[in-house]
Amino acid sequence: MQTIKASEFKAKCLHLMDEVSQTGQEIVITKNGKPVSILKAYHSIPETLFGMHAGKVRSKDDLIAPLDTEWDAENVTS
Repeated sequence: MQTIKASEFKAKCLHLMDEVSQTGQEIVITKNGKPVSILKAYHSIPETLFGMHAGKVRSKDDLIAPLDTEWDAENVTS
């Protein structure tokens, strides 16, 4: 985690905000050598979980095609 003095943060604030937004890496801001704040990327919370990972999960298999394996649902043991 990157650490930066408050005086340096003040001078570079907008640039650091863009950097954190792009990389997601948090920055600890210190004053007199002690941590006082953390700058981290903002992530909005979705209204619903349905579709939350749309476009993020991919499958190389054909999930709809029938299987070439025969099975009998009546004789399945648990």
